[in-house]
Amino acid sequence: MAKKGPRENIKLKSTESAQCYWTRKNKRNTPDRMEMRKYDKTLRRHVIFKEAK
Repeated sequence: MAKKGPRENIKLKSTESAQCYWTRKNKRNTPDRMEMRKYDKTLRRHVIFKEAK
């Protein structure tokens, strides 16, 4: 049986291309939308990825 708790899967979408990452986040600790600087494979450089709904 799966664990139940505040963690949810979220989708991080690139601000400059169509690339996406999937990750998990704790909704209780970080209720705001997440922003991360990650590597974009299509552009071959680091860009900002924002949480998409």
